[in-house]
Amino acid sequence: MKRHQKLMGVVALGGALALAISGCASGSNNGNGSGGDTKPAEVKQADYNPQPRENLKEGGTVRFRINEITPQMNAFSSDASADTTRLAAWYTPQVLLVDPDGTVKPNPAYLDKWDITTENGKTVITMKVNEKAVWNDGTPIDWTAFDATWKANNGTNEAFQVNSTDKYKDIESVAKGETDKDVIVTFKGEFAWPKAVFTSILHPAVTTPEAFNTSFLENARPEWGAGPYKLTNYDVKGQTATLEPNEKWWGDKPLLDKVTFTGLDTTAGINAFKNGEIDAVETPNKDAIAQVADMKDVVTYRAARTSKTVLLLDADKPQFQDIKVREAFFLGANLDQLKQVIWNGLDYSEESVGTLNNYRFQDGFQDSYKEAGLKFDLEGAKKLLDDAGWKEGSDGIREKDGVKLSVIFPTHNDSPTIQAMLKALQQQEKAIGIDMKIEQRPTADFSTDFTTKNWDAFSLQFTDGDPFGPANFCQLYCSDSSLNLSGTGSAEIDKKIADEVESQTTPEAWTAASMKLETEIVKETWGVIPIYNGPWIVTAKKGLANLTPEPYVGLDLFGITPVENVGWEK
Repeated sequence: MKRHQKLMGVVALGGALALAISGCASGSNNGNGSGGDTKPAEVKQADYNPQPRENLKEGGTVRFRINEITPQMNAFSSDASADTTRLAAWYTPQVLLVDPDGTVKPNPAYLDKWDITTENGKTVITMKVNEKAVWNDGTPIDWTAFDATWKANNGTNEAFQVNSTDKYKDIESVAKGETDKDVIVTFKGEFAWPKAVFTSILHPAVTTPEAFNTSFLENARPEWGAGPYKLTNYDVKGQTATLEPNEKWWGDKPLLDKVTFTGLDTTAGINAFKNGEIDAVETPNKDAIAQVADMKDVVTYRAARTSKTVLLLDADKPQFQDIKVREAFFLGANLDQLKQVIWNGLDYSEESVGTLNNYRFQDGFQDSYKEAGLKFDLEGAKKLLDDAGWKEGSDGIREKDGVKLSVIFPTHNDSPTIQAMLKALQQQEKAIGIDMKIEQRPTADFSTDFTTKNWDAFSLQFTDGDPFGPANFCQLYCSDSSLNLSGTGSAEIDKKIADEVESQTTPEAWTAASMKLETEIVKETWGVIPIYNGPWIVTAKKGLANLTPEPYVGLDLFGITPVENVGWEK
């Protein structure tokens, strides 16, 4: 997952999106400032042109592509996405910042003090909010915002439709200190992940489920924002958003005069970049890179994706209610072949993803899915379908009680590479007797289609908004998860997560327990599997610096950095 909205976000397959989909690559092209080259390039963990403010000029505009200007702009909502969080980061508080390597630190524009201690066996966070910090409507930013954020997200009132209660449910109280600007957060006991809460906050007016669930629908509520930029245009139908410097901002002056986001699918994004209409675009495969290869004054960046592209099956659909059918679908998928299609021509490869918890470069990694039995096994998949009563018909497609084993698999990405990958999967499933029907749908329908489960099988990215992946274990596998919509959770699994994982008081013990339990859960559910991470490859205009400062996207690994520092080199 890096959101946060869901500290794990979701993204449309092949792009970056707002509910939330990468390995590493370096720099740039051949060094002459002209187009992204197609030669093999080293993949770095972070590659985002970091520059100090003194190297950047004041003024100018940056125009970004985004998968979707989302209809739900409450980044804590269950219907939010990585795109929601990405856009919200530009006009709502960035309370905590994160270095690319995962080091968390307070944003001095918002917090003068941020201390974590243990008192009487309980973890306590003590904060002092900057005296100048104020919401756009004039309301001071103080302890009430932290209190509202906690109460909305702690799960005690299920009417709040949140993306996750993880971490907030472990807080016992949020209290006012000596002044309204002093905040005291007390956990129920020793908590393993205190640095993972309050990366952002809600306006204190958001105190009711109605305000939380509906106030941000097709209404970005700029008056409830705060930060260096203010949102001056938000158009869901036109798929555009505009931000300009906020006259009420009290911190470092934003470098840019204007920032725009335009919702575009992959092909339209590449064309817009070539036509000079946007300043950066994802170029995730050899075809996309080839299209920008002859451009002048552009640089191609390659970095590790802190996300997992996953396959999800809906166990609530009749054809997938039997776990044998779901396991057969996954065992019939040749993931190595799918990865070869995706990275054809990039000279890139990686080992299996192995887990939804963390990454191979992080401490405590374990290949939980391999332990659970995930592998390409054509004959094993056929036997599972035989055992489930699905018999092969004359056309090779299996039938049961006169019904064909057919699966609707929508895609919201028009990339030829993604299309080729899905067609390869289609043929793999046909080989075991499953008729997988691919439906091309508009990019703008991604969030709605996913959250309403308008699919039988789905592929998307689970993207991490921070380095604390195991902290979100419940969001991955609990029965009420708004991220994992496979419908495979259960009360028994929820109890195991609470008893065996969330009872741990150190990150090391929590991670080890989550890895062990993940293997057991996969064996019991077969609802979601990771396919690949891959590199995040972006081609941008030369001189654009401090790219991807938001959660859930980009080139800066786990980085969440000040949006006011994005700008053009002098």
